[in-house]
Amino acid sequence: MTTLKIDHVSRWFGNVVAVNDITMTIGPGVTGLLGPNGAGKSTLINMMAGFLAPSTGAVTLDETAVWRNEEAYRRIGIVPERESMYDFLTGREFVLANAELHGLKDPGAAAGRALATVEMEYAQNRKIATYSKGMRQRVKMASALVHEPSVLLLDEPFNGMDPRQRMQLMELLRRMGDEGRTVLFSSHILEEVEQLAQHIEVIVAGRHAASGDFRKIRRLMTDRPHRYLIRSSDDRSLAAALIADPSTAGIEIDRADGALHVQAVDFPRFTELLPRVAREHGIRLLTVSPSDESLESVFSYLVTA
Repeated sequence: MTTLKIDHVSRWFGNVVAVNDITMTIGPGVTGLLGPNGAGKSTLINMMAGFLAPSTGAVTLDETAVWRNEEAYRRIGIVPERESMYDFLTGREFVLANAELHGLKDPGAAAGRALATVEMEYAQNRKIATYSKGMRQRVKMASALVHEPSVLLLDEPFNGMDPRQRMQLMELLRRMGDEGRTVLFSSHILEEVEQLAQHIEVIVAGRHAASGDFRKIRRLMTDRPHRYLIRSSDDRSLAAALIADPSTAGIEIDRADGALHVQAVDFPRFTELLPRVAREHGIRLLTVSPSDESLESVFSYLVTA
């Protein structure tokens, strides 16, 4: 069980603070790293990979510092966001070079396995200069996987990939997480993070904003009204009963189908109130669905808070 810990880490460049006193723990499974452009995601990933030293604090892999630790590097694979590569090499030569740098016993076989994993055998003998953006992403992924790392760090890995390539990479990352590897990826495509990540970490303006399952994070946001879509056997009677309670800030009735759009300002009280009111008035609840518990809503709340 491999655990990557970030302990009160900051990193600044001159007068610019890119990462500000962040503490988090990344364990086995798939974790999504979210934040607006310029939030410090790439800087944080580079410190996790040992490419960049923290200005203060420590990054450790199973309690051992990552910075300037050759053994830690052998357990970490990284797919950087930057597109610049050695375009004069073929895809196979690029992956093979990393296998040789890691001192693998049979670098050729390892390179072949990694290229097969990302479905790039068909283009392995072509120059990288001829690759599309999605193909470049996949060959970078093969290079990161060639030494079978227990930790995989990916910075915007879905950039440039077509839908089929994205599905294939998502399935690969999901499988690696299920195998017990520690996988962290950053992405601005919230739908994919929602489908893939078991856990999210959010950073905003260099600071750690939230951690955990995004639905649980939403329920902890007591300063923002919770929104529900409710359908029942008697929507108007239910609306009248709910609005009389201080836990309910507002209700709109959908003219098309009569459904209620409810804003609850006291989440615990409202969750107790709704079934009780329905029972007391003989109303059957047909649909009770949170309408703002998507990752997109949670991320929007965190960024604009």
